[in-house]
Parts: sequence; structure tokens; C-alpha cells
Amino acid sequence: MSKEKNRPGRSADRERISLTQEHELRGWSKRLGVSEERLRAAVGRVGNLAYDVRAYFLSGREKDRSPD
Repeated sequence: MSKEKNRPGRSADRERISLTQEHELRGWSKRLGVSEERLRAAVGRVGNLAYDVRAYFLSGREKDRSPD
């Protein structure tokens, strides 16, 4: 077994979207089917939990947002 698998909090990291790591930003954008810009906006709006970001896009709340 690798040490990575035994590291505490490792699985929790996979459910958070990091905007500071380019490879994660690209990966989450591709996985969710949205642009990096839209992903950044969603994370800014609902936080970095992948579950919350998915729910945000599925709920249509993005379209209801009034311009800043």
C-alpha cells in the first residue's frame, strides 16, 4: 500500500475544488463540462465542495444570478 492512500484527509481533498492548481482547475472544468471561468465563478459563489458546485450548476441558479 502506498503512503498516499493512508494519509488522513486524502479522500476529503478529492471532493474539494482547488482553484490554485491549474491541473485541478482543468480537470474539474472538464469533469463538470463548464469553462474554467464558470467554474471559478461557481466556487466563489457556493464554496469549493464539489457536491455544492455540481448542485449549483444542476439547479440553474447560475442563470438566475443578477449582474454585479
